[in-house]
Amino acid sequence: MEITDLTPAERRVWEAFPRGEGVDFRESPDEDASAGDAWGPERTVRAEVLAALLLNGPTAAGQVAELNVRGALITGKLNLKYAVVDHPIRLRGCRFERKPQLFGARLRALVLNDSTLPGLTASTVTVDIDLRLSCCRITGPVRLAGARITGGLFLRRAVIGTPGSGEESPEGTQEPPLQINHADIGTDIIAMELTVHGQIRMNGTTVGGQINLDQARLHAPGATALHAETLSVGTDLRGHRLQADGMVNLTGARIPGQLYLGRARLANPGGVSLRASSCQIGELWLRQCPTVDGIVNLRRSQLDMLYAEPGVWPPVVRTEGLTYRVLHPHLPAEERLPLLEREENGYLPYGYEQLAAAYRTVGDEAGARTAQLAKLRRHRRTLPPHTRLWGLLQDGTVGYGFRPLRAAGWLLLLVLTGWVAYGLHHPRPLKPGEAPDFNPLFYTIDLLLPIIGFGQEEAFAPAGWYQWLSYLLIVTGWILATTTAAGVSRSLNRQ
Repeated sequence: MEITDLTPAERRVWEAFPRGEGVDFRESPDEDASAGDAWGPERTVRAEVLAALLLNGPTAAGQVAELNVRGALITGKLNLKYAVVDHPIRLRGCRFERKPQLFGARLRALVLNDSTLPGLTASTVTVDIDLRLSCCRITGPVRLAGARITGGLFLRRAVIGTPGSGEESPEGTQEPPLQINHADIGTDIIAMELTVHGQIRMNGTTVGGQINLDQARLHAPGATALHAETLSVGTDLRGHRLQADGMVNLTGARIPGQLYLGRARLANPGGVSLRASSCQIGELWLRQCPTVDGIVNLRRSQLDMLYAEPGVWPPVVRTEGLTYRVLHPHLPAEERLPLLEREENGYLPYGYEQLAAAYRTVGDEAGARTAQLAKLRRHRRTLPPHTRLWGLLQDGTVGYGFRPLRAAGWLLLLVLTGWVAYGLHHPRPLKPGEAPDFNPLFYTIDLLLPIIGFGQEEAFAPAGWYQWLSYLLIVTGWILATTTAAGVSRSLNRQ
C-alpha cells in the first residue's frame, strides 16, 4: 500500500508507526467509544491499513515500531488470521466496525482497552506478553479457545454480550459470549467487575497464577453462567461479591489455593447453583454469603479447609464422598448437623464420620461424639419400627456409649428409689437365723449390678409390689450393663 492512497488520519498513523509514537484522535480523555458510529473521516482508519502496517510497515533505525492509536473508528475487518506480528498492538478507545480476525495469529502484545467491538475471533492465538480487553464493550462472542498467552488476560470492567442473550437458553443452543476453553494463560486472568450476558466457557483451561472474578456479574438465568470443568489454577480463584445468575460449574477443577466466594450471590432456582464435584481445592470460602438459591453439589471433592456458615447452605445439597480436614468457623456440632439432613440421597454414614473427624482434628472430642451420636440416631430412623427398640434403649440409657454419665444418672436414680423403698419396708429373710443384717442400700445394689454381690439378694425375699420392684431393678440393671458395654465398645472402636 502506498502512502499516497491514505487519508489524512491514516497518514498520521502510518508516519507514527515506525517510531512507536501514539496517535490520539480523542476530543476528551473520558470519551466513550460506544458513540464511535458518529465519528467522521478525520478519525476513521481502514482496517486494511492497520494490517499492512503490522505485516509490512516501514521501520526506522534505532526505533521500535508499534501500532499505538486512541479513539479511532476502524472500518472493515482487521484480518490477521495466521499472521506473525512482531510489533505491539495498542488500539485503545477505538470503535471497530467489524470483529477482528486473529485466529491462529502470533502476536507480541494486544491491548484493546476501552474499545467497542462487535466480537473478537482469536481462537488458538499466541500472545507473547499480555492480552488486554479491560473496560471494553463487546456485543458479540469473544473466542479465545486454545489461546496461548505467556503473560496475563485482562478483562477488568469489560461488558461482553447483550442483556437477555444468556437467559433461559437450553445448553448448547447458543454460542457462549466468552470462550476461553482449553487455553493456556501463563500468569493471571484479571476480570474484576466483568459483566457477561451469557456463559463464560473455560473448560480445560490452565492458568499459571490466579483467576480474579471479584465483583463480576454473570447473567445466564436457567443455564450455565460459568462452565469451567477440569480448570487448573496455579493459586486462587477469587469471586468476592460475585453475582452469578445460573450454574457455576467447576467439576474436576484443581485449585491449590483458595476458591474464595466471600459475599458471593449464587442463584439458579430449581437447578444446581454451585457444582464443584470431583475437585481438589485447598480452601473453599463461602464467607458471609446469602443462602445459595439452588442445589450445591460437592460430591467426591477434596478440601483442606471448608469455611461456611450454616446459613449459606440451601435446602438440598449433594455431599456424597466430600472430604475436608478442617471446618471453619468453629461452631458447636449441633449447628453443623442440619447440613447432613439436607443431603439429597438421604442418610449417608460417611458424612457424619467426616464431620466427627473434622472436630477431632481440632481437638474437639465433644463435638466429634455429638456427630457420631447423631449418626446412630439418624441410622435408627432408617430401620423398621420393630427393630428400633434396642436403639432407643441404648440412646436413652447411655447415648450409644457417647453419653456415659447418663447411665450413672439412671443408676443413681434407681439406687435412691430402692434404698428408700426397701428402707421403709424391709423384705423378709429367707433363713431368719442365718440371714445377715438387712442393708437397703447394698440390697438395692445387689439387685441392680449383676456382677457384684454383697450377700443381700440371696438372703431376703420381698413380697407384694416390692417383689415387682426387685424384678424391675434386676431387669434394668441388666439392660444398663448390656447397653453400657455395647456403647463403650462402639466408642472405643471409633477411637
